[in-house]
Amino acid sequence: MKWTELRDQSCPVARALSVVGDRWTLLILRDCYFGIRRFDHFQERLGITRHVLSDRLKSLEASGILRREPYQQRPLRHEYRLTEAGKAFYPAFVAIVDWTEAHVPPKDGTSVRLLSKTSGEPIRPEVVDANTGEPITLTSVRGITPSMPEWDAKRG
Repeated sequence: MKWTELRDQSCPVARALSVVGDRWTLLILRDCYFGIRRFDHFQERLGITRHVLSDRLKSLEASGILRREPYQQRPLRHEYRLTEAGKAFYPAFVAIVDWTEAHVPPKDGTSVRLLSKTSGEPIRPEVVDANTGEPITLTSVRGITPSMPEWDAKRG
């Protein structure tokens, strides 16, 4: 299967990877979440070639994750802003950061702290079921697909 065909898959993980699955895309999103908006600033922070950065930004724009807005007319220059879809990915990004800090820690200690903007205290993300408030874990949830008999009975 070609990388570009992932978006057409029924599997939501494959479709997500079609948007955020390469190494540069998540790093670009990280920088967006940290307030970086301009091409030169992305390039400086990431050490990425202009061609690859341009390609990834165009892809994120085409996927509806980022939008370009002009910030200068002469010469015309744009900055990249998160769309609602880009902002909606933030909890998944925070979950990745939290998982990585717990299971793939850096050799010299923690690399980022997640703090509440309200209290300033460290946060610990947890994915919960909005219906019950119960934590979502490997033992508390299972996935079903259209090929399983439960699919039609559980669609409600």
